[in-house]
Amino acid sequence: MIPWLERDTPFPPLATALIEPNGLLAAGADLSPERLIAAYRRGIFPWFSPGQPILWWSPDPRMVLAPSALKISRSLAKTLRHADYTVQLDTAFDQVISACAATPRHGQSGTWITAEMIAAYQQLHRLGIAHSVETWHNDKLVGGLYGIALGRAFFGESMFSHRTDASKIALAHLCAFLDARGFGIIDCQMETSHLASLGAQPIPRDVFVARITALVDDKAPFERWPAKGIDGVFRRPT
Repeated sequence: MIPWLERDTPFPPLATALIEPNGLLAAGADLSPERLIAAYRRGIFPWFSPGQPILWWSPDPRMVLAPSALKISRSLAKTLRHADYTVQLDTAFDQVISACAATPRHGQSGTWITAEMIAAYQQLHRLGIAHSVETWHNDKLVGGLYGIALGRAFFGESMFSHRTDASKIALAHLCAFLDARGFGIIDCQMETSHLASLGAQPIPRDVFVARITALVDDKAPFERWPAKGIDGVFRRPT
């Protein structure tokens, strides 16, 4: 039986998460900033479909990407050097999360990014906890991603692309930005062949939790990221 969480019920031990489906830990509670921060700090994230209660997950193994380990293909490297795009941070969070929710995905008939989830992460963005990376072309948002930053760990949530490589461009810039800031890990949540092709690797959950425990124990304040990142980072040779 899946534990039911009331508003003030703590999360159960990760070891109690179900093996099938991979990592389902608990249901219920809410999507308040306090609950979400507590979840990410423990290696837990919410993921549920419309009509379901809030479901909390902690899969084992966990897919992760080191910011310095992103695999950049020759074609993407050429695009990063020469394409007529602009990448910005935290200038269009609402547009990015809405596009992630609305963009059709192969093999999926709907979205888990419900109105309730959007509102919760918009609140985290206002608090300087949730961030977006946006790829623009001719002043039009064509791709991007969003996630959570706690200390020196980034927890990726979703990305979208309306132009070839637009989401990969955002990811490359995110990795460069995080690497320059000393971030040690990007949580990619579930294992997929696409993430593996970009350099992500599965690691045991206990190893993942140990890493983020060290990385999120950081007194750095929550803050909005600079729109243009760090000068010289995004156009560096790849």
